[in-house]
Amino acid sequence: MHSAVLLIEFGSIILALGLLGRFAARFSFSPIPLYLLAGLAFGEGGLLPLGASEEFVATGAEIGVILLLLMLGLEYTASDLVSNLTSHYPSGLVDCALNALPGAAMALLLGWGPVAAVVLAGVTWISSSGVIAKVLNDLGRVGNRETPVILSVLVLEDLAMAVYLPIVTALVAGVGLAAGSLTLAVALGVAGLVLFAAVRYGRVISRFVSSDDPEKLLLVVLGLTILVAGVAQQLQVSAAVGAFLVGIALSGEAAEGAHTLLSPLRDLFAAIFFVFFGLHTDPASIPPVILPALALAVVTAATKIATGYWAARRAGISVKGRWRAGGALVARGEFSIVIAGLAVTAGIEPSLGPLATAYVLLLVVLGPLTARYTEPLARWWTNRRTPRAVLPEQLTESVPRSQTSVGD
Repeated sequence: MHSAVLLIEFGSIILALGLLGRFAARFSFSPIPLYLLAGLAFGEGGLLPLGASEEFVATGAEIGVILLLLMLGLEYTASDLVSNLTSHYPSGLVDCALNALPGAAMALLLGWGPVAAVVLAGVTWISSSGVIAKVLNDLGRVGNRETPVILSVLVLEDLAMAVYLPIVTALVAGVGLAAGSLTLAVALGVAGLVLFAAVRYGRVISRFVSSDDPEKLLLVVLGLTILVAGVAQQLQVSAAVGAFLVGIALSGEAAEGAHTLLSPLRDLFAAIFFVFFGLHTDPASIPPVILPALALAVVTAATKIATGYWAARRAGISVKGRWRAGGALVARGEFSIVIAGLAVTAGIEPSLGPLATAYVLLLVVLGPLTARYTEPLARWWTNRRTPRAVLPEQLTESVPRSQTSVGD
């Protein structure tokens, strides 16, 4: 009987997610807010609370985070990461300073303490690579001059997560300074070792993993990723970081084949992850934090636009391209929820989950709008503020005829 209820509940979730995804695709916007709303509806205090399938959904959500980070790692080669780190690190520092500080300041103002401040700083710092990539493709801007700048900022954020996630994991676990320092040292050591191995022996690793048989390739890559993620979590490094490093280590045909095979699985389990996060958020807890979430959304939308503008200006992009770069970076999404999920699972601050949910809902909707309209609005505002040049014929018409015609 229990298994029958589990199948019915889980099947209903998957069906609802499929219908929501189709609805979002029809109107060309990200399905993430709909998945979060579905989680709120299925969770405690929602319209249709789940019972039997919650533990199963929790496992699927954990796999979703692992696949999200694996697929992100597959997008980059180790040499690309090293190149971005050496060339664009000033943009990454500006990004961190402008966008992490508002989140930390809000947590401290709300009296949540330093651990929640570090978590909320990450929530407001990291942009959504998935949403931004989709928006750039939908707007036909993949080939624009400012797009490499946008991608460089996103790559630096993803690299920073390899350091940030172990820190957050240690903090929310309540480990001491010595243990936390050891965790960070292990994370940095593993990340450096993987990057070195990927640069030096990437082809060998990819050749070992690669297979002409899609079934064998899928099983090897998926099994290796979950195994490494489990070992990383056992070392308090973070399963997500382990998956990200596996993605970086793979390149060439192995990475391309794995990306094609794992994309549908990533989409499925990532959707389950967003639902799971919503399950742990009581809808009644959102109204009390809606004003702080709105304030954070407004402030960090502006700081992301400033980040993109500064990074594009540093790269010699035109003014229009600078505004487009800034507007494209506004969206927050999957990684903000991943970070908040660590704190929610550890029970750090009850209001942090609802605040993160409301914040992401606001910016995942606002992000595509700023990407589309920031540059036209900036151009309109500039034209409005700039005095119009007076044409010679207008000047002549403004002078009385008695002063222009001697014979009158």
